[in-house]
Amino acid sequence: MTDDQLDGPGEGVGRVLGTADATPLTFWTAVAPGSYLQLDDVVVTRRELPDREPVTIAGVVTQVRARHEGAQFDSDVFAIADGTLPAMVQEAAEITTTRVDPELYVPPTPGAVVHRAEGDARARALHFDRMERRIPMGMGRDGVPVYLNADFLDGTRGAHISISGISGVATKTSFATFLLYSVFRSGVLGGDAVNAKALIFNVKGEDLLFLDHPNTRLDDATRAGYAKLGLDAGAFPDVRVYAPPRVGDSSGTPDVSSRLTGVDSFYWTLEEFCATGLLPYVFADADDERQQYTMVVHSVAAHLARYAQPADGGVSVDGVRLGSYADLVDHVVAALNDDETRGDWAGSAVGLGTVNAFARRLIGSKKDLGRLIRGDLATRRPHSINTAESAQVTVVDLHNLPDRAQRFVVGVTLKSEFERKEKAGTAKPLLFVVLDELNKYAPREGSSPIKEVLLDIAERGRSLGVILVGAQQTASEVERRIVTNSAIRVVGRLDPAEASRPEYGFLPPAQRQRALLAKPGTMFVNQPDIPVPLCLEFPFPAWATRVSEAGRAPSQTLRSITGTVDPFAVVGSGGGTSDDDIPF
Repeated sequence: MTDDQLDGPGEGVGRVLGTADATPLTFWTAVAPGSYLQLDDVVVTRRELPDREPVTIAGVVTQVRARHEGAQFDSDVFAIADGTLPAMVQEAAEITTTRVDPELYVPPTPGAVVHRAEGDARARALHFDRMERRIPMGMGRDGVPVYLNADFLDGTRGAHISISGISGVATKTSFATFLLYSVFRSGVLGGDAVNAKALIFNVKGEDLLFLDHPNTRLDDATRAGYAKLGLDAGAFPDVRVYAPPRVGDSSGTPDVSSRLTGVDSFYWTLEEFCATGLLPYVFADADDERQQYTMVVHSVAAHLARYAQPADGGVSVDGVRLGSYADLVDHVVAALNDDETRGDWAGSAVGLGTVNAFARRLIGSKKDLGRLIRGDLATRRPHSINTAESAQVTVVDLHNLPDRAQRFVVGVTLKSEFERKEKAGTAKPLLFVVLDELNKYAPREGSSPIKEVLLDIAERGRSLGVILVGAQQTASEVERRIVTNSAIRVVGRLDPAEASRPEYGFLPPAQRQRALLAKPGTMFVNQPDIPVPLCLEFPFPAWATRVSEAGRAPSQTLRSITGTVDPFAVVGSGGGTSDDDIPF
């Protein structure tokens, strides 16, 4: 069989270059006149062997160049353009090998015809034919779907995703939500998709509060793009939104402005705070763990767990009823300042300076955590975030909370969810956790209760069915073990300084440069069974990302405790997301 009779690989676009070394892993091809190759194109060639079957070598274009052949000096370009100096333009493309079949690692022969890979040949070149379960991620540069191997996402052979990129430009959260939509709607999970859950922390604006509303800006071209991926363009069918109570609101009304239906308040009662030992999460900064007063934190938490008793919505400690978080803080500080009771609360080996340092930080938390730790709301009222009893997608809104309160909510919620999965002891149903600003919660340096939970998820979550989808501006500032345990790494638009860090060594040089220019919606995805990261574009969200895009809400919003107005109306206000601030 000749080169021109390859089994349906596509059109011939050039020949293997003979003036540059060809190796089994990389080679150059001269582009034929009238043809072209662009970055990310998939090509295939064949090497004939004596007494052996031919070897098919497939790869991805990772660099393209063009030059004048026959020119000697830089100024020759003008003479060539005028037609006074003979020369010709020659383009060449660098090919990085992705697959050798059969696995005989021999270089392609100079002069061998190189074809553009299409159809089954493209699928084989990118190992899609070996993926038993494929998750559509978007479109390649050739307009054909690109897939993710589900085995490296759901824990079968690997788990966790790390997404990096500049805030507001890289569309990290948009890609994470699209990937979740694809996982739930593509059928790749089979019957397990019904029970699979997602927990999304919304840390910026109110963009993620309308996942269950169809996007009214969806056009026919976008719907066709979803159809190419084998997906129906629509909103998430089953979503529940939680938000913190408003400051100073004794009724516990959710603190949101753009969505007033289908939102429930979350908070912790004083009894829960004391009984389950949540005090360490008040001191959740990585810097806190380097301070001596952490000994006091754990001692006080143990004392509260032992002696705090429920009392009419609040707690009773040392015979004193405490009805708010501020009351609890004041009581603890008073006990620590009393020479007679200090030893009972903090231990005898702790110095007064250490106790005072703890007390200062605790007093500073009253303003931030007062609305989250309550003694004035009904204890039987549903207020806990529990994905097992929630919708398929649970959104926890944090954007109105100060930094300390955000850390507290993330830490306590992840702790309770992971402990629940540990008690269940099974990987099914899966729980996907989407957390932006991962570098804030799990920084490379220091230690904190949140970081320990995230490390636990990264290292043991795979066996328990907890999948972390972490996003950050700078992967170089995230705890190394979390990034290392992520089987799938995704990069959007990068900062130039960040792109030079070794954490992005999996990107070829050309892709590192392109990451500095990537437009919103363009991502580079690296997965274990494909040697080269794939460049793709994912479609515009089919769900609303702001109130002005939101179509009719589903009837499920009626189940919200606070859904007291028309469940089919979306109420906007001046405090909502600006139409000029496009999150995609």
